[in-house]
Amino acid sequence: MILTFYGVRGSVPAPGQHTVKYGGNTPCIHLDTGEDFHLVLDSGTGIIPLGEQLVKDNKPIYLLLSHNHWDHIQGFPFFKPAYQKNRQIHILPGLTRPMQPRAILNQMTGSLFPVPSGQLGADIRVMASPAPHTPISIGELTITRRILNHPGGGSAYLIDNQQHRFAYITDNELFPPGPVNTSLEQWQEFTRELDLLIHDAQYFPDDFPAKSGWGHTCYESVIELAIAAGVRHLCLFSHDHRRSDDEVEQMLARVSSEIRRQKAPLEAFAAREQNSFILDKHG
Repeated sequence: MILTFYGVRGSVPAPGQHTVKYGGNTPCIHLDTGEDFHLVLDSGTGIIPLGEQLVKDNKPIYLLLSHNHWDHIQGFPFFKPAYQKNRQIHILPGLTRPMQPRAILNQMTGSLFPVPSGQLGADIRVMASPAPHTPISIGELTITRRILNHPGGGSAYLIDNQQHRFAYITDNELFPPGPVNTSLEQWQEFTRELDLLIHDAQYFPDDFPAKSGWGHTCYESVIELAIAAGVRHLCLFSHDHRRSDDEVEQMLARVSSEIRRQKAPLEAFAAREQNSFILDKHG
């Protein structure tokens, strides 16, 4: 499996000189499994450059959404494959409250966008959403979900191809001040011995307590989760839009230092646009 990052920022796009290295697009990841389809995680502005690549073939696309906040759906109206005649696009909505399975298409209604979703050329199908713990099969992949600790909820995804397992958990607060959808112990079990954990690390310690309850996690808590769960590789994701490339590197340096201090068998990196992570027999 090859994961390629196309959008790594949280909340709003962050173009400018301060984000050139890590990128300024909002969340989107492409997964190449070697099968005859594309799998895409989230539809932030990162899906726009991804669309420039996917429009070159006619393989079906499976788009798995974490939730419906703007930074996770705002790229879809500009996604070129959606305009290809008869291109199959299957959309799995997030586990939100309330469930709004067509939110990504409804953003193109009325005065909100000049092209209504009904005029798109693609064959777009919103998939039925089973219960959170019910596995979903796409090709050779088995996908399981948990509910995010985020305002309005959402989906975390664990993807297993019977050889490697990784999880995508963005916009998730490990220690929310209010109701808990998924406890720390449940996250530890969900991520146990993963090959790769991609987790929200949007906040620094000094962002708290002001942003407690906003639905994002401090990188310090993410390290502890990854170590406790015995994860092999940790990807710090959803960089705050105000965070410069230098600050992202400072975060990564602190994370790496803490891993060394604890002598944990864990490797960490920060998500960076256009970079890929390969899960193979060596990864």
